[in-house]
Amino acid sequence: MEKVWLKNYDPGVPATIDYPRVTLHQLLEQTASRFPNQTSIIFPGALGDSYRLSYKRLEQQVNRLANALINLGVKKGDRVVLLLPNCPQFVISYYAVLKVGGAVVATNPLYSAREMEYQFKDCGADTIIVLSLFYRTVAEIKERTRLRNIIVTNIKEYLPPVSRLLFTLLREKKEGHRVDISGAKDTYSFQGLLKRFAPTPPSVTVTPDDIAMFQYTGGTTGISKGAVALHRNVVSNVYQMKAWASPVNPKESGEVVMGVMPLFHVYGMVAVMHLSVLGAAAMVLLPRWDTLQVLKAINRYKPALFPAVPTMYVAINNHPDVKKYNLRSIKGCTSGGAPLPLEVQQQFEQITGGKLSEGYGLSEAPVVVTANPQIGKRKAGSIGVPFPDVEARIMDVETGEKEMSLGEVGELVIRGPQVMQGYWNRPEETKQVLRNGWLYTGDLAKMDEDGFFFIVDRKKEMIIAGGYNIYPREIEEVLYEHPKVKEAVAYGVPHPYRGETVKVAIVLKEGETATAEDIIEFCRERLARFKVPKIVEFRESLPKSLIGKVLRRVLVEEEKAKLAGKQKEAE
Repeated sequence: MEKVWLKNYDPGVPATIDYPRVTLHQLLEQTASRFPNQTSIIFPGALGDSYRLSYKRLEQQVNRLANALINLGVKKGDRVVLLLPNCPQFVISYYAVLKVGGAVVATNPLYSAREMEYQFKDCGADTIIVLSLFYRTVAEIKERTRLRNIIVTNIKEYLPPVSRLLFTLLREKKEGHRVDISGAKDTYSFQGLLKRFAPTPPSVTVTPDDIAMFQYTGGTTGISKGAVALHRNVVSNVYQMKAWASPVNPKESGEVVMGVMPLFHVYGMVAVMHLSVLGAAAMVLLPRWDTLQVLKAINRYKPALFPAVPTMYVAINNHPDVKKYNLRSIKGCTSGGAPLPLEVQQQFEQITGGKLSEGYGLSEAPVVVTANPQIGKRKAGSIGVPFPDVEARIMDVETGEKEMSLGEVGELVIRGPQVMQGYWNRPEETKQVLRNGWLYTGDLAKMDEDGFFFIVDRKKEMIIAGGYNIYPREIEEVLYEHPKVKEAVAYGVPHPYRGETVKVAIVLKEGETATAEDIIEFCRERLARFKVPKIVEFRESLPKSLIGKVLRRVLVEEEKAKLAGKQKEAE
């Protein structure tokens, strides 16, 4: 197939890239060697102060922790879990695991104990690096998993001095960060390990063909699976991103990247952390989203690049004090995770003067595969055109073997150097999505005459709320545990801020009564906060097919009809 999209590439963006045969941690080693004094991490405190770590010191701390991991028995091929928010410890830990030949399993700290336990068991990890705030949860489930080594770190360890003192006095104990690990079996202090071991590089041979990470995803079936990516898969995508951003960010080093997109999310991991390391940029790490703090950080640290999801741009656009802060340093942003409304894009560009382009990616091809050009032609509602060395096609939904014509809707399939190797220990699911070198994304799309792609629906019934992927089956399994619930179905409904929000339709057992709050509270105890249903509807029955399958799509269409009716009334 002719790559018609190449004609729309920005000047200077190549159609193909000569990728170096290196590992991800070798990118860090090269940057630390070339730009030792360049700032790698900026970690803001509460008083406008910040902790800064140079690339030389980052590399030294990575080596110290890598040597500690070897001493604890971590071997090549072992999986190591990171249960950390955006902080210097995440970056240090990530590259240290890679240096010993391990595979990183970055887990969302918002997960419930139940969800964490499933992932820890599935990946077979025996070592975890965890923020002290989440230590109790890990200790609680440790004996039910293979976890052996627990390395605990406190968020204050990399705060600047005055902010660290205030945190210790006012917040540490109150918020649950202070834990006592003395006497706990196989439990270690992060800083204690760094002090014990030398900053010399470990002598472990790791190649680009070794596993770098597991990224857990619901894939096309809704069951959480570890998408396995090699070093070369991720390195390819980082180089593609750098080339794509070059029209608005040609600097070789010294740029600043806004790092509020979670690093445990594959988008933040690649577009913030790895891209910063490749470009010797400073990443401004914020542990959580707070719109005012983000505005202050942009104003103070002058980032040029700001990868984020639409809800973040919406929050900035609508903050009452946005005009008080100088956001004009921003040059380029790629929005992912959910559709980017045109009005959000235009308003953000007006406020910042930068370019905000919508892209598309998935954990199975970590992470971006298409994007709108940074300075050239962009199309509203489009996920853009394929990255260098990425091919994309639209195939028929029924067989996946017939390529559709221009403008026809089918399943989006892609092929490129960043595509995963498969799902961990799930050969059947892997066969479903990897066919003849192509990744079947499960998303329904169409392509126009210029090679721009448009997502029109999702074959998989995933809900995307605030940039988070939520799989209905996970919620439904919890609902079916409720003693009063007979039948339940979860689905996404439109939401003005989050894109979608979770609604559940429930049929209660005969003679039982329950309130919406009863259901929501039950879910709160068992699910991560972002997965908890926001709307509960009790029904006499659920729409079903002739074979008894609940027709989720019928419920979705009902919601769309209601919304259309309300809009018509408003007109």
